[in-house]
Amino acid sequence: MGVDEQRVRGGGWPRPVVPRIGARVSYALHHLLAAKPAYRRLGAWLERRRPAYRWFTWAERVTKEQLYGCRMCGQCALPDTGYTCPMTCPKQLRNGPCGGVSAEGRCEVHPELVCVWVTAIERAQDAGHGADLDLLQRPVDHREWDRSSWVNYWQGRDDGLGIAPTEDDPRPLLRRELGLSPR
Repeated sequence: MGVDEQRVRGGGWPRPVVPRIGARVSYALHHLLAAKPAYRRLGAWLERRRPAYRWFTWAERVTKEQLYGCRMCGQCALPDTGYTCPMTCPKQLRNGPCGGVSAEGRCEVHPELVCVWVTAIERAQDAGHGADLDLLQRPVDHREWDRSSWVNYWQGRDDGLGIAPTEDDPRPLLRRELGLSPR
């Protein structure tokens, strides 16, 4: 089977992941890890000490991969997507589902799996964070792959990762577009 045929069948694509930890617990953990001066200093210290940074990034990778299927894009959108990693979408869509999601909520590329965005919407709404899905995610900066998103977050590099539409820049909102009620 050639590379293109393998991709068409989904063999070379990421696979949608249902997180192993609940959204409410994840939001609580996020609150504990929120950017604070101590974490900002820790991030700066880690960046000055490459072995420590590599170890820290490895621990982040293992933890987030096991819990969320994280792919280490370095620009974490988990807090804005119900703690469901949008990078596990085979098409790596960061702003909502593709047009191929089935009526049953199945992934177009991996029909045996639930669409990442169906999971994200359910988790965000169940945790009272449905409005987070209205944020528009910046495109992935591929230079950040395999870097620590926690360090990037603590250092303020993720500011503006999720952008809220404004009256000056109106864009369709994901929940409204999908006919979901605001929560």
